[in-house]
Amino acid sequence: MMDSKTYTVGWICAIETEYIAAQCFLDEKHGKPESLHANDSNHYTLGKIAGHDVVIAVLPDGEYGISSATAVVKDMLHSFPNVRIGLMVGVGGGAPSSKHDIRLGDIVVSAPRGGNSGVFQYDFGKTIQDQSFQTTGVLNQPPAILRTALAGLGARYRSEGHELEATINNILSKKKRLRRGFQRPDPSTDRLYKSEIIHSRMNEDCITLCGDDPSKLVSRTERTEDDDNPAVHRGLIASANQLMKDAVIRDRLADEKDVLCFEMEAAGLMNQFPCLVIRGICDYSDSHKNKKWQGYAAMAAAAYAKDLLCEIVPAKVQAVEKIADIPGILSSIENNVYEIQADVKIIQNKMRSTDIDRWLAAPNASTNYNKALQQRHEGSGDWLIESKQFTEWKTSAMRDSFLWLHGIPGCGKTILSSAIIQALEGNPSKAETQPRPAYQPLIYFYFDFIDVSKQTLENMLRSLILQLSHKHEGASVHLESLYSSCSDGRQPTTRLLCDTFLLMLAEAEEVWIVLDALDECRTRTSPATGLLTWMSDVLASQKTIVHLLATSRPETDIQSQIMSFARPQDVIPIQNSLISDDIKAYIFSRVRGDRGLKRWRSLPEVQNEIETCLMEKANGMFRWVACQLDALENCLEYRSLRKSLISLPKTLDDTYARILRNIPEEHKESTIRILQFLTYSNRPLTIEEAIDVIVVDTDSDEHFNPKYRMPDSDEILRYCSSLVIAAPTDQSHGPSSSLHRQGTKTSLPTQLQLAHFSVKEYLTSNRLDSDIAQNFQDTIAKETIASVCLAYLLHLNYSRKTPLQTIRFNYPFAQYCAKYWIKFARVSEGDNEELRGLIQKFFDTSQDAFEKCYDLYPLDRPWGADTSLNDTDHVTPIYYASFGGLLFAVKDLISKGHSIDGGGQDYGNALQAAAAGGHEEIVEFLLNQGADVNAQDASHYGNALNAASIEGHFNIVKSLLKQGADVSAQCGDCDCALRAASLGGHVEIVKLLLDHGADPNVEDESEFGSILAVASLEGNENIVRILLHYGANVNAQDKGFGNALQAAIARNQIHIVQLLLSKGADANAKGDDHNGSALQFASVRGRLQIVEILLSYGADVHMQGGRQFSNALQAATAMGHQKVVETLLRHVHAADTDTNTPHEHQNRISELS
Repeated sequence: MMDSKTYTVGWICAIETEYIAAQCFLDEKHGKPESLHANDSNHYTLGKIAGHDVVIAVLPDGEYGISSATAVVKDMLHSFPNVRIGLMVGVGGGAPSSKHDIRLGDIVVSAPRGGNSGVFQYDFGKTIQDQSFQTTGVLNQPPAILRTALAGLGARYRSEGHELEATINNILSKKKRLRRGFQRPDPSTDRLYKSEIIHSRMNEDCITLCGDDPSKLVSRTERTEDDDNPAVHRGLIASANQLMKDAVIRDRLADEKDVLCFEMEAAGLMNQFPCLVIRGICDYSDSHKNKKWQGYAAMAAAAYAKDLLCEIVPAKVQAVEKIADIPGILSSIENNVYEIQADVKIIQNKMRSTDIDRWLAAPNASTNYNKALQQRHEGSGDWLIESKQFTEWKTSAMRDSFLWLHGIPGCGKTILSSAIIQALEGNPSKAETQPRPAYQPLIYFYFDFIDVSKQTLENMLRSLILQLSHKHEGASVHLESLYSSCSDGRQPTTRLLCDTFLLMLAEAEEVWIVLDALDECRTRTSPATGLLTWMSDVLASQKTIVHLLATSRPETDIQSQIMSFARPQDVIPIQNSLISDDIKAYIFSRVRGDRGLKRWRSLPEVQNEIETCLMEKANGMFRWVACQLDALENCLEYRSLRKSLISLPKTLDDTYARILRNIPEEHKESTIRILQFLTYSNRPLTIEEAIDVIVVDTDSDEHFNPKYRMPDSDEILRYCSSLVIAAPTDQSHGPSSSLHRQGTKTSLPTQLQLAHFSVKEYLTSNRLDSDIAQNFQDTIAKETIASVCLAYLLHLNYSRKTPLQTIRFNYPFAQYCAKYWIKFARVSEGDNEELRGLIQKFFDTSQDAFEKCYDLYPLDRPWGADTSLNDTDHVTPIYYASFGGLLFAVKDLISKGHSIDGGGQDYGNALQAAAAGGHEEIVEFLLNQGADVNAQDASHYGNALNAASIEGHFNIVKSLLKQGADVSAQCGDCDCALRAASLGGHVEIVKLLLDHGADPNVEDESEFGSILAVASLEGNENIVRILLHYGANVNAQDKGFGNALQAAIARNQIHIVQLLLSKGADANAKGDDHNGSALQFASVRGRLQIVEILLSYGADVHMQGGRQFSNALQAATAMGHQKVVETLLRHVHAADTDTNTPHEHQNRISELS
């Protein structure tokens, strides 16, 4: 045992890797310390370096940052009071610039520069928000003895060079176990990406996702034998309470302050623990984080630290004042810990909120609101807003205040919704000028036939949840809980979103919800997850006064379901008589304001004639009026105007039929093609895409030639005026060039879309004229779209080394084609001869259309749409066709000699890709052709059975098992098919696998935990019951949350907790090392109802365990869950009062707290 009073050098490490590296450089290693301070929980290694007695400490596992470092130093100084100098040694993020050629593995040492001590603290959050550098701390300089040694070592390195690399290699030759993680990586892995290149998915390897395209990398000359490698840089280190991973901010801060390195601990030490900071560079402080260089960087920093100590005579250290003796130092550290922890909490909350918003990926309803508001004329909708019925709805104290406004197509429902929202934006229960209090939020959503992200209950819930979280702080707690329960980045189910919304709703005193166009929701009538069922559930909420208003057409399914929970007085038909004044004002405004109708301004009697005629025939349809006014703009003299007014079509159908009949013959083919795309596409077309769509000639050998593009992009609307409109581009549709090529005009917005839902309905109906109807039949339209896309892809004239952004600029339709062609081709690829020929050309290996297409849009990994394809990532045509569902193409490729086991990326091989895509015929064909049903690989799913199981393809699972698939095979991220099916929530597949011998207690080799834990985590009661029925061990321990009970607690699955406990789950079973007992875990998360259930099943309040807190009461107290604390204390009181005196009982409470 060693005397702690002999140690004079304190060496701090932040992570285990740094701790291991530090120990490697001890000249001799000592035993354990003789004694430690009572409250010291640090782990120490003691030893000697160059005659100095050194104590090395490491931060607790999983804890980083300023406050953690400060806490470690505080305890060290209590236990080792003779420490006189300090070193903070480890890894950091470099800030390379034109002035400083910093590379991975280099060393940065804090040294005073420009009036700074060598390390200074800045506010990461303010730096981002204010776009300027916010310095929040001026820190003390390291002791003179360290600065002198720094200068001396620098002089020696300059004159003689260093032997850091040789020293590291010598150590690793003796410690072979450390070679893999600590030796210098291959130089090719040192890639400095340009600041604008973002690594978008943290769980993917950088070379796979971002590639090594030279156009993405900063060009740097190789270091020669005359250069130090690693190089040592001395200067400024920036320390914050948040990880720096933004290259743009990195560059700006490096430019402003000449920063060389970013890190997270040193600012917590410098004022209280005078030390030198030494950092090995393991990344470039950008989004391209990886741990490949971490071990070597830690070794380099530690090697430099040893050389530095060799420059200092041990006797001189004894002359330096003990750090613990500096007046007020220990109390200052104590205070600093609390202050830093508070600051860190604020910043972390801001950053976490941003992460949650990004994860939720809610569609933005405000774009619809603003668009409709711009189209609204003053006073429009006042008939409703000023009505008694509306006033009673918005001010009612009833908990189920409801209004349903329904009307015919084109009667202005969406504009009316925006008028309602605008009227509610103030305080609806008081004066309109008063701001709306947080406990009375207004939220809204627009279903939209144009935008697929706004057509489901799930995405509506995402939007409403996000709005509630931003408007009501109490409600945001439940979104935090939902995010935490999906800690691995998985997306929540619709049911979970419903439950979370109701919990958030209960936090508000009163809430107003406006939903527009229910008829444009694709999931409105599903019994389990339907919109109308959800509306009924919301109105039945018992804790909050809910004012729900919805608009739609009077569709039969909507009407029948709404009338099952609404009263007759809750329904307002939007009748002609109610909106006639709004239509009249609209006509008046356009007749006197539109450029094409201003020609009649000198003839007021003609203007009156137009207004009177349209009002007489409008029949309550804004849309009908708008189309007639568009047509009247083409009347250049009174005779043609009179003729048009006399022959006005009676209905919208008649109006659309006339528009189509009047298209000039020379424009008809282009017009039909644009309408086919807009009718059947998942999204609108940009103006530039639409221009290229009509250039493509599928009948010509030269399918596409840019010289045939329209010179004036404004004129694209002339092809189908009144049926399409131009609108601002929605950037959510993925990578696409929003730039305009030289020579084209840019005055128009850049997106074409159908003008109204009724246009799409008409074009897909059986009411079209016979000469045009065939073009809009589902199969024919999709064949045309697929053929146009393929023809375009076959004539992209560029080198594959061309940057993707350049390709998208020169060929703006390419991204759309690459993404969507296969979806349209799948419909009838085997029946259309022209389409088959184009597909064969596409997969012809003598051309590179297939490879270029995959560069633009990797079908099996769409998140990697900006990744350059390279040889190691190559995807075979048969794999691509199998995943895309092209049976004819698969057969054709095999007949031409392509390997049936053709490989790919995320789905491994053709069979697995087809299984994941749900393509039954392709799976059967591949199996009949001899594909290996049990082939395994390093892909995410591992084999075909896992892929089909997690994706929920029952018939494919059945086919695979029939062909001999091994139900017990362990591979892939899910480890086995049963776990995959449980994770996906597929009850019938779980039963099928169990019936074929799957083991519900298979040993856990995955990150998700046991199969029962997976089902419990997902909240699938049916699967949990089935697994238990087939013998799943209710108390099995695993690598995930520890056991199924704790997995259920993680996502607040109350019904699953109750079920598991009723089936024998141990309420006191220990979970993982971090969370401790189930009661402690529930207390940390603030799960009051689960805490009460656990206590009723005998959970022990006094049970010790867990890394963060020692017991449940301490956890609940620290996390601020007051109701949980009160519940636990009541339970302690009830248990103790019978056996302890009041004094003993109070002591017991104090111990627990």
